[in-house]
Amino acid sequence: MRAYGFTAVGGPENEAFLEVPVPEPGPGELRVRVRAAGVNPGDWRLREGSYGTVGSAVLGREVAGTVVALGPGVDAFAEGDEVFGGCPGMVGGWAEEALVTASFAAHRPEGVPPEVAAALPVAAGTAYDALEDLKLTPGSTLLVNGAGGGVGVPVVQLARARGIRVVGTASPAKRDLVAGLGATPVAYGEGVLDRIREAAPQGIDAVFDLVGGEALRTVATLLTDRTMLLSVADKPLVKELGGRDVERDRSTAVLTALVRLVEEGALDPHVTRVLPLDEAGAALAEVEAGHAQGKVVLVMPTAVPPA
Repeated sequence: MRAYGFTAVGGPENEAFLEVPVPEPGPGELRVRVRAAGVNPGDWRLREGSYGTVGSAVLGREVAGTVVALGPGVDAFAEGDEVFGGCPGMVGGWAEEALVTASFAAHRPEGVPPEVAAALPVAAGTAYDALEDLKLTPGSTLLVNGAGGGVGVPVVQLARARGIRVVGTASPAKRDLVAGLGATPVAYGEGVLDRIREAAPQGIDAVFDLVGGEALRTVATLLTDRTMLLSVADKPLVKELGGRDVERDRSTAVLTALVRLVEEGALDPHVTRVLPLDEAGAALAEVEAGHAQGKVVLVMPTAVPPA
């Protein structure tokens, strides 16, 4: 089958369309005919070797599609079901067919398009898990460092739905996006601490970092209790600073909760770009460059939405 991935660890020059075998679902897995697949920073980080040495792989960690085969032990789904979920191992979702972990899959409601459902497992799932981890109460103030990206957009919405005040750092180009989600936008760069303190004179109760590096080191100083510091962008540094990574709950229950919020209008993953698989390289380049406002999603040739 046709897929898109990389042939060696490195830069975009190693990306290519591949001909790979149709995967066979193992225990606890589904095989789906892919209708849509999300694009995430983790895709280019996998390609560049951030997650360990990999010779080659099909990219894509989240999909929506139609179940065509069941692995042993799967009884919550049936062939023909419309589902969405996360992909296991190195058999990614930017392909005609893909494997999905049954315990991290959910039924897709008819009213939620595939390209929207495919944008939920990674970014929105991470956002949901971060808030579950922080356990902030209504009226608390959360700083989202990098609020205009794929994880920042859903975490602002989910936090606001819980009655949490949100201050979000963002580039000038994403100021209106962040403000439109209900957060108080603050510009990156020199003087950011003063701007955050002005936006939140009552103080910051927790920080969720999506940037890493010196930006993380700077905003961490706003907290006296570093157990309220989370980062998915710089795991070594957040540990050094006394914070932690987000503990993911990759479960059907989380996906079901997220898609229900989409149905209720409380969550919009902001799918701003829907591109065909033929343009997978351009889609990944846009995400890698940090220019995407919201989520970029690929659709398979037989699933291109009508104009």
